[in-house]
Amino acid sequence: MAASSEKPVIGYLPQDTPPIGAMLSLGFQQVLTMFPATVLVAVLTKFDVGVTLFASGLGTIIALLVSGRRIPLYYGSSFSYIAVIITVMSRFAGDCFKDPNTVYCPEGVRIAQVGILGTAIFEILVGLLIQRIGKERLDRVLPPIVTGSIAITIGIALAGAALNMAAANWAIAFVTLLLTIIFSVYLQGRGLLGMLPIMLGAAAGYVISLIFGLVDFTRVSQALWVQVPHFTFPAFGDARAYGYVLSVALIAIATIPESTAHLYQMSLYIDELAAELKRKPLEIKRLIGLNLVADGSDDIIVGLLGGAAGTNYGENNSLMAITRNYSVPVLMAAGVIAMAMGFIGKLAALVNTIPLAVTGGLAIYLFGVIGKQGVALIQSEKVNLFDPGQLAIGASILVLGIGGNLSLKDGLFPFPIPLLFPDGIPAIVFAAIVGILINLMFQIFPPSKFGAAVRENPADK
Repeated sequence: MAASSEKPVIGYLPQDTPPIGAMLSLGFQQVLTMFPATVLVAVLTKFDVGVTLFASGLGTIIALLVSGRRIPLYYGSSFSYIAVIITVMSRFAGDCFKDPNTVYCPEGVRIAQVGILGTAIFEILVGLLIQRIGKERLDRVLPPIVTGSIAITIGIALAGAALNMAAANWAIAFVTLLLTIIFSVYLQGRGLLGMLPIMLGAAAGYVISLIFGLVDFTRVSQALWVQVPHFTFPAFGDARAYGYVLSVALIAIATIPESTAHLYQMSLYIDELAAELKRKPLEIKRLIGLNLVADGSDDIIVGLLGGAAGTNYGENNSLMAITRNYSVPVLMAAGVIAMAMGFIGKLAALVNTIPLAVTGGLAIYLFGVIGKQGVALIQSEKVNLFDPGQLAIGASILVLGIGGNLSLKDGLFPFPIPLLFPDGIPAIVFAAIVGILINLMFQIFPPSKFGAAVRENPADK
């Protein structure tokens, strides 16, 4: 009898457990993939690197358990929250945050933690709401023109912060920027290397800085090999913290569509592998609400421990698609590895030796990408930008959010609200609120009922 010519299908579905060797090596790849962006957020916001790594690992494990081990996603630090976290740090730990020789500002972290917990509650409530009423109804309140415009605002509003860091050494910053772009574009499809352009760009900028004597290893020599991360408890007793709960929580408006898009993407890849393995499709795309509850669970862990606010990582999703490994046990192994790395004191100290100009070069690229992702969301959802109503919503969000953050004192609109915003409303938050209210007005009073003509969307032709 002739042997079968069919090639064996290689890959792991979420419920599969690979052999221990494969599980550890695949898990380490996941950690390596999330590492550059996750620690960079901690560096930019002056959170503790060790805590951020530990919280990323534990938060991932908790999120996987909350999802019933059905949704294979890895959680790292989110760039979307940087603008509002920088605002918190500047106001409540200003001297520490502005000091270039300081890498960790616990006073500001403790206040930011309360806001991160607010994000967790918001994400969980939205997830539960979607499970009850469906995503379509929620999209009426938070349509793509709102979420996409907020994402654009978040990215471009950070432009000033990126340039301020780059100004430490313009030459180093622009070389780092150029090399990161080159790695991002020319290494596409080159396996693991193709998914690490940020790490490669940072490493290249670091080596160049090293050649010119711009790296100080004093912290590394002083750090212990094994060191307990600087875990902090949220400042629940500080009344100032509650004015920024809503500010931080509302940023989730921009991350929810991103998280949902990741879920759809993973569902497609997983079901394709299941079909090849002749197993039932899992259709995790149906778990939109549960996915957001898992997102919120991750932020609960991050907020309680003092890590940077998180999100599930597209980079890790891409790695899973390339390796065809969607195993939840592998991701849990990755979580344990990340937690262990959080206790390596010299690793955290080494990360904190990255020159400011190098982070500035990376930030120019990354913050711009956040903004362009908002544009991509609006395009992918075929938002009708020939409709005056859609234009009004997007235009208001962009000018109020970007202009307010860059030109108003401390990025605050001078409309104090007792308890919530005693010093004024942060520009990005104000922009989000205005955009949501304008959209709500169009929902309650549809222009078509007042005889207004509906302009056709060319994208639908």
